[in-house]
Amino acid sequence: MASQTKMNVVTNVNGPKDVNKLDMNDKRDRAEVRAAVELVGLVPVVRAPSAALAVRAVDALLAGGVSVFEITMTVPGAVGVIEQLVSRFGDRVVVGAGTVLSVADARACIRAGASFIVSPGLDLAVVDEVKSHGVCVMPGALTPTEVIAAWKAGADLVKIFPCSALGGPRYLKALRGPLPDVRFLPTGGVTAATAGDYIAAGASALGVGSELVDIAALEAGQDAFVTARTRELVAAVEIARAALRSVRPRA
Repeated sequence: MASQTKMNVVTNVNGPKDVNKLDMNDKRDRAEVRAAVELVGLVPVVRAPSAALAVRAVDALLAGGVSVFEITMTVPGAVGVIEQLVSRFGDRVVVGAGTVLSVADARACIRAGASFIVSPGLDLAVVDEVKSHGVCVMPGALTPTEVIAAWKAGADLVKIFPCSALGGPRYLKALRGPLPDVRFLPTGGVTAATAGDYIAAGASALGVGSELVDIAALEAGQDAFVTARTRELVAAVEIARAALRSVRPRA
């Protein structure tokens, strides 16, 4: 029987506020990673002009209570950053790769230890490649046709990007009506003020970019600002999920 490890999931927005643990096998499979992402409820998109700044962003986010990170391929030396974070934090965090646009990049990120792969659009070759390695995949989509294609291709979550450009939570709610089984990861325009609306509209987790990972603040040495903003967003998601639980009919 495979040995068991414990992964600290700092934020559990489906349950109590204190730190929760999610059992993980030595080799994380897709379902376990997806469960961890949904448990945390937030996927910060780390897009920084240097590897050092990306690592500082991760430290600030982790201090604020989020243990899932998407390191985009636009970060210089992104694959090395992923490898460094996986080596440094181990099972304390879930590190994924974002803006993955080719099969070759997907392979490189998986070799570096990425637990999930995110793309801004739908590339079926990339989806198939990631699935072949047993890794969680989150392709981007925007229209109903793209969402259906991504889900049929085997996406673990479908990234709706840029969601805010088409109405944000209202658009997500409209998509969810005919597609109730799809796990949505809306990205774009997510803040502490809008998070509740996205959760109420049916988001499984929220992708958050520059609204949370404020590069200007980090460059100014204001890492604590990013940490404080992270805590605000964590609280907003938890409040929204608690509100949903309170209105669900009892069995």
